[in-house]
Amino acid sequence: MALSNDKIQEYTKRLLKSRLRLLCNHGFYGLLLMHMTYTIDEEAPTAYTDGFRIAFGPEFLDNLSDNELDFVMMHEIMHVVLQHCFRGAKFDGERYNIAADIVVNSNILYENNMNAQSITLSNCGESMHLTPSGDEGYKYTTEEVYQMVPQPPKTNPVSLSGGTVEGDNNGPKKNAKNGGSALGRAKREQAEKNDCGGSWDDHAHWGMLEEDDVLRDVWVKRFEDAVEAISIRDPSNTRGLLPLFAERILEELRKPQTDWRTILNDFIQEEVVDYSFSPPDRRFGESPFFLPDFNGKEDMVEDILFMIDTSGSMSDEMITAAYSEIKGAIDQFDGKLKGWLGFFDAAVIEPKPFADEKEFKAIRMAGGGGTDFQIIFEYVHKHMTDKPPASIIILTDGYAPFPQEKLAFGIPVLWLLNNENVDPPWGKVARITI
Repeated sequence: MALSNDKIQEYTKRLLKSRLRLLCNHGFYGLLLMHMTYTIDEEAPTAYTDGFRIAFGPEFLDNLSDNELDFVMMHEIMHVVLQHCFRGAKFDGERYNIAADIVVNSNILYENNMNAQSITLSNCGESMHLTPSGDEGYKYTTEEVYQMVPQPPKTNPVSLSGGTVEGDNNGPKKNAKNGGSALGRAKREQAEKNDCGGSWDDHAHWGMLEEDDVLRDVWVKRFEDAVEAISIRDPSNTRGLLPLFAERILEELRKPQTDWRTILNDFIQEEVVDYSFSPPDRRFGESPFFLPDFNGKEDMVEDILFMIDTSGSMSDEMITAAYSEIKGAIDQFDGKLKGWLGFFDAAVIEPKPFADEKEFKAIRMAGGGGTDFQIIFEYVHKHMTDKPPASIIILTDGYAPFPQEKLAFGIPVLWLLNNENVDPPWGKVARITI
């Protein structure tokens, strides 16, 4: 039966009021929720997000109190901002779903001063928030919790109340310290206590949108915009206004490991300094001494081609670290760094020029196949002959055959590797740790 207009308006008002409450009480979440589309899905038993919208089943929404609705809204937007919707396909689905919910729920619990009611639904009980080691999930990344979650048993799981018990994503985690059997037992006990089968959040819609790659980058920008808005609101208290998970993401984006001034000085023998000997200070034109002029703003490190490996062997964490390193180089040179940013796997994504941080952030990532270093140099020879790069910096794990050095045609190459296992046969090498 189709919903009446009156019922649709009622649901719309509830969702808008929830968003407004969160904007007032949990401002960072509220700002991010402003970007979401909201849907009533009559086929949905509970709630879900696909990275573009947050959808509610009518009956599920009817049974939520205002506080419970606020929790569900926070839960779904965190899955989006932490990019669970876009990167879960790389992992075992059942284990990743559990890990993602543990991290999300624990962060919301922390946001609400560890009040268990803040992550409890009357029909489903207290949501899972402890890792299998018994620690709070907010202390870890989703990937770290994923490694803790035991492999599910090979036998067919028991289904209760429409929920697959061994695959349930929520429910209390009181006995987690006992390992894998405790994990299954805790979920089974929870399933027997409530009408949700121990699970209410539907992850089946993750990774279903063709625009997932675009949405990933869009949400990075939305995250940064929300941080900036919080900073404008109270520049002296940014950390106090940002949730714990947002502070962690911000640190990952802002803290490159590389001293780019040292590396680029050694690599291309060019350093941005406060003084330059070209042109000389005109005030001393008649002097026998050749004195420097203050030309710091005019000096640039230019024409560097940055290439990020986005092949299947590069995890999201590795790619984020590579991206952060280049952003860090721009920051360390106070904007006096120009070049191109491209991506490659088995093919080259056309490098885009950037002259400042804004242009750099506008460049979108792509890739995900195999790795081929040779195509970088082939691309340069074919498409950049009019203005070849002064140097090439390749950010990669190095797990691919290296081309012959002669293909670089004298262009200096720096391999920025994220491990200690690979040693390129030529070029200069720097390393970061993940």
